[in-house]
Amino acid sequence: MKLLTAILFIFCVAACTDAPSSGQISVSLRKPDVQPGRLNAAFLIMDGTFNTELTAPYDIFQHTIFRDSIQAMNVFLVANTLNPVTTFEGIRLLPDFNYLTDSLPPIDILVVPSAEHHLDSDLEDTAMLDFVKKTARNARFVTSHCDGAFVLAKAGLLDSVASTTFPSDVAAYRKMFPHLDVRDSVLFVHDGKFITSAGGAKSFEAALYLCEILYGKEVARRLAQGLVIDWDLEAVPHVTVRR
Repeated sequence: MKLLTAILFIFCVAACTDAPSSGQISVSLRKPDVQPGRLNAAFLIMDGTFNTELTAPYDIFQHTIFRDSIQAMNVFLVANTLNPVTTFEGIRLLPDFNYLTDSLPPIDILVVPSAEHHLDSDLEDTAMLDFVKKTARNARFVTSHCDGAFVLAKAGLLDSVASTTFPSDVAAYRKMFPHLDVRDSVLFVHDGKFITSAGGAKSFEAALYLCEILYGKEVARRLAQGLVIDWDLEAVPHVTVRR
């Protein structure tokens, strides 16, 4: 009996020692599936990121792996931390890379979804703005959804191109950046390597548009079909600037 009691005591001590202390969260970080030969699409996230502006383009781009004979996309999340990031709606996300400390794969497509503070405190995050600016230099495309355009504008990336943002924030966008060529009453604007979207559920359209540019109409149609989306570029209010 004494032996059994001693064994149980040792087991309990070991269990308590291995358990995380109060307030700690045990997180198992996943490794991103970045396969060679694909386009790399990085999604910039932070606390307050809005679900739809993230998940809409993420879904479209991730589904490219199910299409034949195209250069599909690796999709991954980047943040200024590897700890969980909480969206505005309360979903907790695990970043794949910390852009402050990690060595990132070459980024072909940078996606900037909208976040809660893209009109105020996020625009004072110089490290984040520097990352966006640096990444944009070599990226093939830089896309924003909803108020993500404020981040691109603050980084100085939209000074010589046309752009748009969330419809009810167009006035604030023009006031904050009076020198910009701002378009309204459209779902997205494509000028050079930049595609800025009105956001919301219409983030799907901007993502499908980019896929149509990269892969052609039929692949874009099939991607839309796979997500039960009616896709006809001619029916989507948009601006494509030819230079």
